[in-house]
Amino acid sequence: MNQALSDLQVFKAEFFRALAHPVRIRILEELGSGSRTVHALQEALGLDQPTVSQQLAVLRAKNLVVTTKSGSSVHYATRDPLIHELLMTARVIFNNHLVDTQAMLTALTQERERAS
Repeated sequence: MNQALSDLQVFKAEFFRALAHPVRIRILEELGSGSRTVHALQEALGLDQPTVSQQLAVLRAKNLVVTTKSGSSVHYATRDPLIHELLMTARVIFNNHLVDTQAMLTALTQERERAS
């Protein structure tokens, strides 16, 4: 049982490691509205082709994106729509953290003003 638990933890760690790059996150967010070609992703993200292709290769190797060929174009899409829910949930968590941080900053500012 410990080995199974360990295998699951390794799988999860690998999954999150694949997400642990800002360009890969941006690509997945862009794919949230539908499949895109490398060229369309380049334009949307303002990045060069080698950068986009390299990060897509990582996402593909980790089975986070799939490809379909249409004529001479290759379209990339997320393999599971729940990835977008995960990214949106992360955004909510980060927003909550920022709200807490802003509240602390406001309290510190008020405390400093009272001390002056």
